[in-house]
Amino acid sequence: MSEDLKTVEYASMLYDFYGSLLSNSQNEVMALYHEDNLSLSEIAAELGMTRQAVHYTLKKAERALEEYEDRLGLIRNYRYNQTLADKAHDMIGNLEIGQTVRDELISSIEKITE
Repeated sequence: MSEDLKTVEYASMLYDFYGSLLSNSQNEVMALYHEDNLSLSEIAAELGMTRQAVHYTLKKAERALEEYEDRLGLIRNYRYNQTLADKAHDMIGNLEIGQTVRDELISSIEKITE
């Protein structure tokens, strides 16, 4: 995966986890930029703001999201739990158990990591 893709994926995760903590203005700019893939100029036109104001709002929102992650660590915990779930899946694959039990274990792990 390229660095740009990782950065976009991480920004999307930050927004998914913490977006509801942003102000309405920050949330709107983030949604238009990250979800609708609008340019700063397009967002400015849509919201009646200057391009510079959109850029400032976007950067301020991104900093806020990163601060939330630094303090709360929800993404860090999510990724750790995903790693544990992957290990558990591998372990289940090596067990000599019936398919029904295997399916129940896998289903339980998936529910925990949703």
